[in-house]
Amino acid sequence: MLLSFFWVTSVNASPVDTFEFKDEATQLRFQVLSKELRCPKCQNQNLADSNSKIAVDLRNNLYNLLQEGMSDQEVIDFMVYRYGDFVLYRPPLKEQTYILWFGPLVILFGFIISVIFVLRKRSQVKANEHDLSTQEQANLDDILNKQ
Repeated sequence: MLLSFFWVTSVNASPVDTFEFKDEATQLRFQVLSKELRCPKCQNQNLADSNSKIAVDLRNNLYNLLQEGMSDQEVIDFMVYRYGDFVLYRPPLKEQTYILWFGPLVILFGFIISVIFVLRKRSQVKANEHDLSTQEQANLDDILNKQ
């Protein structure tokens, strides 16, 4: 019974992908690239962390491209050609990706301007609520003096 427990846990602990690299530099490049490239199916996972079928295929493809001697930039260009800029965690700054780079800043500045506008309006309304015209002040004084 105890032996079967260790056998089951050791099977679960085994790595999903086993690649044999010709040198450590290629293995390091594989690890770096698999962390820089995004899984096309997953929302926010890189190739190294994803277990989807497409990520497994892309890791195999990445391994084959590196074994063929492609440079990092050639591999990235190949992946972008096939899957678009979405496959990159850091998409390049170009016309199609302006919203990715500047959209959050525009939203933040819009929110800050809205808060400032609302707070100023609120303070102006409160200031105007307490100011009485001269006629109203005179009427109030008359009422208070009669009592």
